[in-house]
Amino acid sequence: MKRAFRLLGFGLVGLLLIACAAQWKNSGLTPLPAPPPGSLRVATHNAHYIVLTAEDGPWSVAGWEARKGAFGAAFRALDADIVAYQEMESFSRGDDGSINLARDYLLAENPGYRAAATGDWRRFPSTQPIFYRTNRLSLLDQGWFFFSETPEVIYSRTFDGSYPAFASWARFAPKAGGTPFIVLNLHFDYSSRENRRRSAALVRERLATWLAEGEPVILIGDLNERAGSAIITAFEAQGLAFAQTKGASYHFNRGINLFSAIDHIALANGATFAGPPVILRQKFSGQWPSDHYPVVADITLP
Repeated sequence: MKRAFRLLGFGLVGLLLIACAAQWKNSGLTPLPAPPPGSLRVATHNAHYIVLTAEDGPWSVAGWEARKGAFGAAFRALDADIVAYQEMESFSRGDDGSINLARDYLLAENPGYRAAATGDWRRFPSTQPIFYRTNRLSLLDQGWFFFSETPEVIYSRTFDGSYPAFASWARFAPKAGGTPFIVLNLHFDYSSRENRRRSAALVRERLATWLAEGEPVILIGDLNERAGSAIITAFEAQGLAFAQTKGASYHFNRGINLFSAIDHIALANGATFAGPPVILRQKFSGQWPSDHYPVVADITLP
């Protein structure tokens, strides 16, 4: 019995050491530099949904009221021209998206921005908006498709019948002149690798058309996949270059950084990175904005 307890103790110590090593490896606060002249700053951030019927907790309305100042401060700290959001939704039941506290708060607080890839929730799923700076960009088009057997059917269930998941996209033109480009905002299923695999295959089918047309593409979002995975390498084989993020982008809403980034930015068709990406790992006014950190990169368009 003593031997068993001793082995258990050694095992727990080993796990603790592994966790500490992972925390050290995947942490670090990198200052966000000024964007290089002529570059476009893009970011992705999983906002975490708000449960309108929850009485308390970090994801309730009360939790939102406690963190919304930090959420807005994180948005301003990014100083980005484009910020793609995932899980920016407020729900009580079903697909009703008539209330969106986080989206409406940011729009009210930041009049220099508008939200693309959003609209009447009965015709356009509004939980993955793409915020853009209006003095630099014009919105040309927007759309969506669901990760399902019927991708054009709004709110259709994923391939295994789980909760709906989808891609939103928007096409922009720089106001200073230059080539229009597409931003594709993704959020893959966190729990089912098969759903992620089939969702990525569908995305690659849609990407093939855009890539053939020659316009720059920015693929961005919460892929729930780490660099080097089969899903990431399949996108790379299609011609996408991923930002070389270092460390965690998900932190359990506690600053616990156990594994490398699952939120990504990738470029194709002549768009290039103007510098290394930054993961903004910090609280604002003592609060975490979300359980994900924002990921930001400066890019140059052809």
